[in-house]
Amino acid sequence: MDAGGLGFLVAGSRREFVVLNVDDFSKQGSSQGCPDYICQICGDDIDILQEENEYFVACNECAFPVCRTCYEYERQEGTQVCPRCKTRYKRHKGSPRVHGDEEEEGSDDIESEFASSIAGRSSTVHPYRVSVAESSINSWDIDSVSITNSGTSVHFYEEHVGTPTNHHALVAHPNTGEIMRYNPLQTRPINPKRDLALYGYGSVAWKNRVEWRRKQQHKMQKVSSDGEGSDQNDFDGHRDIPRCAESKQLSRKLPIPSSKINPYRIVIILRLAILALFFHYRIRNPVHDAYWLWLTSVICEIWFAFSWILDQFPKWYPIKRETYLDRLSLRYEKEGKPSELAPIDIFVSTVDPVKEPPLITANTVLSILAVDYPVDKVCCYVSDDGAAMLTFEALTETCLFARKWVPFCKKHKIEPRAPEWYFAQKIDYLREKVHPEFVRERRAMKREYEEFKVRINAVVANSHKVPEGGWVLPEGAPWHGNNVRDHAGMVQVITGHDCVMDDAGNKLPWLVYVSREKRPGYDHHKKAGALNALLRTSAILSNAPFVLNVDCDHYINNSKALREAMCFLMDPVLGEKICYVQFPQRFDGIDQHDRYSNHNVVFFDINMKGLDGIQGPIYVGTGCVFRRHALYGYDAPTATKPPSKTCNCWPMSCCLCCGSKRKCLKAKKKQENQKKVKCRDASKKVHALEVTEIGKENATLVPQEKFEKRFGLSQALLASTLQESGEACRFDMLKSLDDCIHVLSCGYENKTQWGKEVGWIYGSVTEDILTGFKMHCHGWRSVYCMPKRPAFKGSAPINLTDRLHQVLRWALGSVEIFLSKHCPIWYGYQCGLKPLERLPYINSVIYPWTSIPLIIYCALPAFCLLSGKFMVPEMNIYSSILFIALFVSIAATSILEMQWGGVGIDDWWRNEQFWVIGGVSSHLFALCQGLLKVLGGVDTKFRVTLKGGDTNEFSELYEFKWTWLLVPPMTLLLLNVVGVLAGVSKAITDGYESWGPLLGKLFFSFWVILHLHPFLKGVMGKQDRVPTIIVVFSVLLAAIFSLLWVRVNPFTIKFDGPVLEVCGLECE
Repeated sequence: MDAGGLGFLVAGSRREFVVLNVDDFSKQGSSQGCPDYICQICGDDIDILQEENEYFVACNECAFPVCRTCYEYERQEGTQVCPRCKTRYKRHKGSPRVHGDEEEEGSDDIESEFASSIAGRSSTVHPYRVSVAESSINSWDIDSVSITNSGTSVHFYEEHVGTPTNHHALVAHPNTGEIMRYNPLQTRPINPKRDLALYGYGSVAWKNRVEWRRKQQHKMQKVSSDGEGSDQNDFDGHRDIPRCAESKQLSRKLPIPSSKINPYRIVIILRLAILALFFHYRIRNPVHDAYWLWLTSVICEIWFAFSWILDQFPKWYPIKRETYLDRLSLRYEKEGKPSELAPIDIFVSTVDPVKEPPLITANTVLSILAVDYPVDKVCCYVSDDGAAMLTFEALTETCLFARKWVPFCKKHKIEPRAPEWYFAQKIDYLREKVHPEFVRERRAMKREYEEFKVRINAVVANSHKVPEGGWVLPEGAPWHGNNVRDHAGMVQVITGHDCVMDDAGNKLPWLVYVSREKRPGYDHHKKAGALNALLRTSAILSNAPFVLNVDCDHYINNSKALREAMCFLMDPVLGEKICYVQFPQRFDGIDQHDRYSNHNVVFFDINMKGLDGIQGPIYVGTGCVFRRHALYGYDAPTATKPPSKTCNCWPMSCCLCCGSKRKCLKAKKKQENQKKVKCRDASKKVHALEVTEIGKENATLVPQEKFEKRFGLSQALLASTLQESGEACRFDMLKSLDDCIHVLSCGYENKTQWGKEVGWIYGSVTEDILTGFKMHCHGWRSVYCMPKRPAFKGSAPINLTDRLHQVLRWALGSVEIFLSKHCPIWYGYQCGLKPLERLPYINSVIYPWTSIPLIIYCALPAFCLLSGKFMVPEMNIYSSILFIALFVSIAATSILEMQWGGVGIDDWWRNEQFWVIGGVSSHLFALCQGLLKVLGGVDTKFRVTLKGGDTNEFSELYEFKWTWLLVPPMTLLLLNVVGVLAGVSKAITDGYESWGPLLGKLFFSFWVILHLHPFLKGVMGKQDRVPTIIVVFSVLLAAIFSLLWVRVNPFTIKFDGPVLEVCGLECE
């Protein structure tokens, strides 16, 4: 910015305003030609230390060029941190000590340590920057000089003798706004041939200082975490760490503002009190003329209150997080050196190319290959559980197109990097990218992608014509997957070797096709078994320390998603105890109103933030980056706590602490240790922690039988578990592939811990809940990462039938967990799971049981209208206040949740509606199927959700597909409509007095009808009429219930015999 036409450079930062002479800096830069030895703040030369004969280095972390004067000013008057890496400046020899400096070991210059003159500092102004809030006009000693060419008044400090004027800088006076020139300190000559590494950055002494520094930070962190409440762990105790320790973290926890969360907590407490008073009133005031109607409603209401408590209290500590990608790059990607970012294996699972179109899988793979991460650190494994040659050929075509797509994405830094969704964006792609080369290359790439789609569609069309002898590979060998239920394992490395390059001459990430062996008579454990097969295969080929799993329809929408996860997992202070980083699920192709609540933003934006404040979010099946060590079933590393100040520190003769008391303490500790051992033996946790305790050097001392019982008989797999992260036998590809075929065999997991303690856990259709629950029981914690740009996006079923079947599968898995030994109600006590973290897991397995009271409660209003009775006694002032207070507290809780969670009223209301729709349909059927499967041995068929692939937008939204799941909600809808008509007709007949009691009944009926409104729109379809079969079954069931009600009328007290009345006559 030009300052008054004088050629001055004006810079501003918050409360500071600086005017610098551009010509002076240009002269200095041209004369010296070495910007690394010029201060990046004031432009002055960096001093040479006389004692060490080396250049002065302010920051030992990044060696950012800063002169001694600016360094002293930043420590005494500024932010005390490095402008580049935000690391707190350490005290150098000869510098005065400031508040916050750490204690130093060894001798030091005591004379200069506290030699700062307070009187001198009050009148000293930095020669290049002036703080408006701290400067005073009385401390300015200036001489006035005028510039003749512009007439602007310029002031100078009293110049020192021998200092040239070309080293002056211009600043603006904070009060008058006049431009003033300051005289810097005397500079010394520099030697531009010396390297900055000579200052100690990277040397052994520097590493020792860093290691000591980390130990000091660890001690400070433990002290701060011990001072917090018992509900907070070591990971969350970094709020009180000094700024020098916090500046080195790669992420930060952002609590919800107290102005939003404190009213929310107050309302929750008030709602609990109101509920207590409400149930006290309901129980103490029964309805005698409809006793069973009253009792049924009270039982349902108590269950709803219990479910609300399980859902509400895990939201007590909601938090947000932010990451620092620049710090990650600064720490692990140094200039001129190979990247030190951790390798990561990415798992993509698919099973049916008909319901999961190959074009969708290809877009997911393309977004992975073009991710913003070092190429040699990424390996993509595609699991084809259907062994379809269609998927294999589609991946081969994807590899050919990736040679052009990947360099185009990285050159122009486009988002997202899935071509189908990138070219479908309805935005002006020329905004901020008007370079003709980009326009030309984009049009060419779009033509290439259209040709790629034509080739994929041709492959799909040819797959419908299966040859008589089965599919054959180009070299003539038969395709092993011709029989889907009986075939050998297959592994094919498509890209990653040196002969596969993109058009820019760079290597492509690894792309490996995997199909595990399938044989009749074996339980293959569906998706969990496929992921465990990928985990073993990747351990042999790449053995990355971190693993990302995504569904085939979830592409990477944010190319920096992997870096976002690494900010947590690779954090040197906080990352060791993190087992996985969960990203929220976002979807494309959803209708504008999200009729069936596919986005589920209430769960992902409210519930998951609450869990992140306790022990971490639950695993939701996709978009999750795991630590491989945690997937192997090991316990989380435990921090060594400092010895507490107990009575053991006092002598034996102390009257307050006698020897018997110390013996009691030792006995208590011994009993606690015995309880922990019994707990681990009871849960049958076979951990190979001997390796961790003994160390990598003595790993050979561990009996091999324990590893074989845990991981299997593959020597290559056992060796990979003992290797350092990222080490694998890539040099012998043929031998590695043979080992992969071995671990892909269907009988490999027999008599091992795979699926029990290692990998994804078996025993439920929803393997995600079990896997995350077991990790939290091992003491790990998880992290919820919500970047501004969604990390992953997928497709969701927008059809009502497909959506209900999806919810049915989730609820069935919850029922299976509830009836298993891993149920959170009775499993995992006295382990690493926190009490508040247990509540959401309990809620995740008992919510299908809510379908029973929900169906009954939705039918009660219709029964009240048909019978003329009511489940609530006659209202008075007290009961009216209770009901009003209850509804107001419910509304206030929801409003405050939406406020701190950032959820709209539409999304919240759609979630409430579909909770009722799914509860009275999918949850009820899941409960019945789960009981039949677990108790009766009747197995259910796994139904894959149909992924989006139709060219017509929202074409499936109005498509009707028959399923028995539609009958219960339609029956409830008709019952309430019939009840409303009957109640209104009776009120019209009886007169004005009957309208008062009718309003309460109508309120509950309209509440049910309003919640089922999206279901009604779904079954009506485009034709605005309900299908005949739905009407027939629903009318039949509604008629049966109505006739039974009229005939039995169970909620009315009946008397047998004649009715006796007093006539008032004296019979004597």
